[in-house]
Amino acid sequence: MTREVRTIVFDSGLNFEAYRFEGIMQKFPNHFHDYYVIGFIEQGKRLMICNNEEHILNSGDVIIFNPQDTHTCEPMDGNSFDYRAFNIQPEIMRKYVLEITGMDYLPRFTHNALYQSELATSLHDLHLMILEDQTDFQKEELFLFLLEQLLREYSDAEPFYSSQDLTSEIKTICEYIETHYAQNITLNQLSELTSLSKYHLLRLFTRQKGISPYRYLETIRINQAKRLLEQGVLPIEVASLTGFSDQSHFTNFFKKLIGLTPKQYMRIFNQQPGQTRSTERMI
Repeated sequence: MTREVRTIVFDSGLNFEAYRFEGIMQKFPNHFHDYYVIGFIEQGKRLMICNNEEHILNSGDVIIFNPQDTHTCEPMDGNSFDYRAFNIQPEIMRKYVLEITGMDYLPRFTHNALYQSELATSLHDLHLMILEDQTDFQKEELFLFLLEQLLREYSDAEPFYSSQDLTSEIKTICEYIETHYAQNITLNQLSELTSLSKYHLLRLFTRQKGISPYRYLETIRINQAKRLLEQGVLPIEVASLTGFSDQSHFTNFFKKLIGLTPKQYMRIFNQQPGQTRSTERMI
């Protein structure tokens, strides 16, 4: 029997989340985030597909997701894995980049996997400082040096635009979904918006975005749900406000993408300053 532990804390000094998964067997379906993720594998082996590229991840490998990077991840050898990561909202990333480079832009990191990277040790040290609620400036110093190295060695010099290389039809669909996610959107509506056949629309959207239109809709709903939960809105209300058919559907899909239930996620932002939130269950 495996002991599964999910630990997550919001650091109010650095203004981003740090989380740790231990003993996890969960497969994460194809999805994306609207924030940056910087993490590393502590133990175990996983198959990750990101932006249609396949990666075999092992202990000591670093992963980086830009906002909108579509990715999926699953176990390879039937064993669990341990993983630590940071979730950084674009507006926070922008402030750090301005501090480091003197330029106001959002970077696009060019490598989703850094194999056996020396950065894993520094990321591990930073993660421990956050979970142990270290209050001096050592953790901020370490993060700035880490981010400076990532920007210098693994990012484009050009600013990152998430709508880059999308046709006008796909941009229209994305904008419609992002505006009407709480409503019952049909494939017929999207087809009429673009004058594309339903099949051609599905193929074109999936090829350009790396994710199907319906999975894009569900991910937009989950991202909005996270914002509402952070504000203290109850999960039952969040489910209806974000277009899910019922609370059960919402809870199941939220757990599938985020790794926590909506209630567990909401508690992170209702805890006392410096308090670490952890959830455990035996599987």
